[in-house]
Amino acid sequence: MANNSFRGSKHGRRAEANHDADFSCSLKELRSLMELRGVEGLARIQECYGDVNGLCARLRTSPVDGLDGKSEDIDRRKEEFGQNHIPPKKPKTFLQLVWEALQDVTLIILEVAAIISLGLSFYKPENGERENCGRAAGGVEDEGEADAGWIEGAAILLSVICVVLVTAFNDWSKEKQFRGLQSRIEQEQRFNVVRGGQVIQIPVSEIVVGDVAQVKYGDLIPADGVLIQGNDLKIDESSLTGESDHVKKTLDKDPMLLSGTHVMEGSGKILVTAVGVNSQTGIIFTLLGEDEDDGGDDGGEKERKKEEKKKERERKKKEKKDKKSKKDERGKKGKDKYGAAVEMQPLNEGEEKKKTNIPKKEKSVLQGKLTKLAVQIGKAGLFMSGMTVIILISLFLLDTFWIQGLPWINECLPVYIQFFVKFFIIGVTVLVVAVPEGLPLAVTISLAYSVKKMMKDNNLVRHLDACETMGNATAICSDKTGTLTMNRMTVVQAYLGNRHYRKVPEADLIPSGILELLIMGIGVNCAYTTKIMPPEKDGGLPRQIGNKTECALLGFALDLRRDYQTIRNQIPEEKLFKVYTFNSVRKSMSTVLKNADGSYRMFSKGASEILLKKCFRTLTGSGEEKIFKSRDRDDMVKQVIEPMASEGLRTICLAYRDFPLADGEPDWDNENDILTGLTCICVVGIEDPVRPEVPDAIRNCQRAGITVRMVTGDNINTARAIATKCGILHPGDDFLCLEGKEFNRRIRNELGEIEQERIDKIWPKLRVLARSSPTDKHTLVKGIIDSTVLEQRQVVAVTGDGTNDGPALKKADVGFAMGIAGTDVAKEASDIILTDDNFSSIVKAVMWGRNVYDSISKFLQFQLTVNVVAVIVAFTGACITQDSPLKAVQMLWVNLIMDTFASLALATEPPTEALLLRKPYGRKKPLISRTMMKNILGHAIYQLTITFTLLFAGEKIFDIDSGRNAPLHAPPSEHYTIIFNTFVLMQLFNEVNARKIHGERNVFDGMFNNPIFCIIVFGTFILQIVIVQFGGKPFSCVRLSIDQWLWCMFLGIGGLLWGQLVSTIPTSRLKFLKTAGHGTQQEEIPEEELEEMEDQDEIDHAEMELRRGQVLWCRGLNRIQTQIRVVNAFRDTMSPYEGLETPESRSSIHNFMSHPEFRIEDSVAQIPLIDEEEGEDDNAPTKRNSVVLPSLPLQPRLPAALPSSPNRNNNAVDRVTPLHKDSPKAGLISPNSAGLPPCPGSPLHSLETSL
Repeated sequence: MANNSFRGSKHGRRAEANHDADFSCSLKELRSLMELRGVEGLARIQECYGDVNGLCARLRTSPVDGLDGKSEDIDRRKEEFGQNHIPPKKPKTFLQLVWEALQDVTLIILEVAAIISLGLSFYKPENGERENCGRAAGGVEDEGEADAGWIEGAAILLSVICVVLVTAFNDWSKEKQFRGLQSRIEQEQRFNVVRGGQVIQIPVSEIVVGDVAQVKYGDLIPADGVLIQGNDLKIDESSLTGESDHVKKTLDKDPMLLSGTHVMEGSGKILVTAVGVNSQTGIIFTLLGEDEDDGGDDGGEKERKKEEKKKERERKKKEKKDKKSKKDERGKKGKDKYGAAVEMQPLNEGEEKKKTNIPKKEKSVLQGKLTKLAVQIGKAGLFMSGMTVIILISLFLLDTFWIQGLPWINECLPVYIQFFVKFFIIGVTVLVVAVPEGLPLAVTISLAYSVKKMMKDNNLVRHLDACETMGNATAICSDKTGTLTMNRMTVVQAYLGNRHYRKVPEADLIPSGILELLIMGIGVNCAYTTKIMPPEKDGGLPRQIGNKTECALLGFALDLRRDYQTIRNQIPEEKLFKVYTFNSVRKSMSTVLKNADGSYRMFSKGASEILLKKCFRTLTGSGEEKIFKSRDRDDMVKQVIEPMASEGLRTICLAYRDFPLADGEPDWDNENDILTGLTCICVVGIEDPVRPEVPDAIRNCQRAGITVRMVTGDNINTARAIATKCGILHPGDDFLCLEGKEFNRRIRNELGEIEQERIDKIWPKLRVLARSSPTDKHTLVKGIIDSTVLEQRQVVAVTGDGTNDGPALKKADVGFAMGIAGTDVAKEASDIILTDDNFSSIVKAVMWGRNVYDSISKFLQFQLTVNVVAVIVAFTGACITQDSPLKAVQMLWVNLIMDTFASLALATEPPTEALLLRKPYGRKKPLISRTMMKNILGHAIYQLTITFTLLFAGEKIFDIDSGRNAPLHAPPSEHYTIIFNTFVLMQLFNEVNARKIHGERNVFDGMFNNPIFCIIVFGTFILQIVIVQFGGKPFSCVRLSIDQWLWCMFLGIGGLLWGQLVSTIPTSRLKFLKTAGHGTQQEEIPEEELEEMEDQDEIDHAEMELRRGQVLWCRGLNRIQTQIRVVNAFRDTMSPYEGLETPESRSSIHNFMSHPEFRIEDSVAQIPLIDEEEGEDDNAPTKRNSVVLPSLPLQPRLPAALPSSPNRNNNAVDRVTPLHKDSPKAGLISPNSAGLPPCPGSPLHSLETSL
């Protein structure tokens, strides 16, 4: 154990940061030093530099005061040793995005058709009049009109270009937004370093070689370094080595710390020796980057991946056949969930047997429902457009060769081809209108917009689908400290010298002997990073920096008019003989000092009921020691501790122990012998007031059908008092409050195994879980998620801030990490970071989540109405009049309105409080409710009636020439222009109707709160006027008179009045209406697909639907995929390559290590296991010797960002369940699961996030 040593040459210690001479260490030398581990590294340091101080001297820095912080010195170091920044991958250029948008199948078909039409329009049959080629071809009086035949082809090409540019611009701006978010997150990552003898926080990217950095519990180490001094320091290096056991770092055994690893316990100071691309993480990143670049262009890369995947699938099929042939063996072998990695790297048979089938976490429900719907609509559209083309061609052939009885003339062939091309174009435009490629776009826009706005509501979203999932949340398990309370702690009561003081006593009332011990104990036995600073504004409260419970004790010392800093100056951190840092097993922190005569004195502080059991003596009013019996202890608990706890105070005991010289040197590693026989100095009651806005927020949650549970490490009386103040418990409720010990007893059977049925009896009534360990939290979350007691599966959100909350945050449907008090590890495991640590921000997230769902439904309601009407009009019109009433270019314009513009207008509706008045939708609720189906069909009937009336009787009503049966290059007619104009205006007014999906009457309610909606509707109207009045031949339009315009407007506004009529019909009467957009339930997934997904822990419905869709139908899935990719870019998809080559990526080490799951072992044989599917499983075996690169370079998981407070022991640490690649969700892992240490049902958990 580190004897907290700071040994070494005296001159080394005083080595001043002398920057005149050059550094006597080269970059290469330091790089090779950091490649060594443990004893080898230590040997190299001793051989080359003598010790760490020697290395400090070579790097021109002081181990005590750090660098002097002069800018020229910092710049020189950056020049010499590099910056702490890994350059990101280049974003796609706008042209690349344009090229991607052009890959859309329908657009390609349209382009080809338009080019053929363009070519043929210049052909005129020689000798022999056009009449010979049939009625439809002739009859063009005006030569000029015939010459203008090329315009339609050109217009289609132009509109295709428009669509492509809009799509590319959308993708580009999204990528830009994500990059902005990424860089913001990086700027907010800060770290403590010592410069000029002062501890300051600097951005991670500013750290340079030679800096002395302070590391503490829960930190993600930002650069490679060598330990200068450490207290009980334990590091989780699984992200680099794959070893799940925590590595103890000491000066005499293993002083090497690597970037990207996590501090799981203790604290210390390190000398930074490598940053950025030269650190171990940076080196791996650079290798990854090169691998990608070698793959040549993206296309080649993707092809290769596709090939590999194909082979993979074939191999799996083969295996399946083998499995079937060996049915008798099936009982013995577990299923293989790990795809490639496991096949290439077989595990021992024994390990494989232990796997069981675990219910999979379903992921991205909304995306799945939408993709399924899009594929279904697309198939219908494909069928309709095929029928349209066949019917048009058949009618033309019948009319020309049968009814008119014309012979086949070769000269006329180009004319016939022109007809066929025209029919083909009509067919394709029907398809374009039918396919809702705006759907994924709407989701993306809605999510991206929500994420941007949620930043303002203090929610930093790391995975996009967390936003949507939050709308379905049915339960929230919240921490107490800092989330429900203010996390500003003060000592308000004390029990000293046998007296209970209801408020902090005056210093002169306390015997001087007790006071000296008290102040000394507080000064040295609180982390030196914790301190109280003067207020920023006059009259404000002093600033608390570091661990809040320790701040309360330091504040107590200041209230007694004593200065803790003078004690710290007398006994600097290096002189502390030994420190037992706080963790959730010890529930206490102790510091040992060595006296001048060689004896020792130890100061301890911790949870009162735990530390009092170890106290054998107590100090009386006169300052003398007296025996402390168990009866005295019980009296003290009843008379002091319980009254304090029932007022919501957290109780802390302060004690000390002397080790006389006569007893010899104690065995410092035997903690049980050390931490006993204590003398109690005092017990303090610490108040942490409830945040004023929390009771309202909890009331809102309960009204919205969300159950709030409090999970805390505090005493049960304290927890109950706070829960009552918050409104989680009400007097007279029969809800449960349990301690962790009791909870474990109730959920385990005689063999000590957890049983789901037992959890099911408890969780529906459980409201407070006190003295709980992080393992209990994970058990509770998992129990609620896996429960089938209620008909709909529970969607659980969890808040966490400590390193050990990682497994629970990962297991939850949505994990919230604390931005201020949270450790880096918790942030990495979370989906959303609360930048203000406030519970009411979670309620805002629920509102935004529900809003996303509603926005998508609004867009669907609008889109499907247009789809139904446009397809039926084009189809019927084509069959009856042999020409579509809406021309190709007009259809593309309608498509642009209803897809891109409408998705922007409807997907950016701001949320309202009314969203919290209904129950959560749940996972099985269809996207299109019966009310929406009623609206869609109701408005379709109105629009079809108007359109067909205009089509077949419009010329009589408006007294104009009929536009039906016009020849091939006939000029545009007023008749068809009126139809087009009315159609577009009906859509515009229907867009206002679509804003309400629950049958509300006032469709204008809140419309002007959404400027984007107003601008788009108004803008579309202006453009429509321009197109009709000045569009001419390209848009097949003629100018209309004011009268005709007013009629069109009147028919459009009629849609709003009709909407009122539709909403009057009660939905309950319309039993025949079906709902749609259910998404696939797990039970409905075919056997083979489930087998194919064995290697995944989460079912990604969107991916599955896409896979099916591709088999069934290949229409612009590219477009749908491109847009889904953007969504995927923000969340962990199963396969790294499905996602955009994302913006992010390698811009900071923190980023790279943003998952504690990256693992590499020394004996790496084959690196190309990059295309691995990410299996996140509860009892996952450890993959050995395989490089499992998280799909990071391609898929951002926004790294956790905000500066975490410098608490050393911010939260109780249990025996931590490793969060590495194979078991990010590992919470309760069976002890025999391969490679993982058994996870003890840890002793009950005390100072929760304290100490």
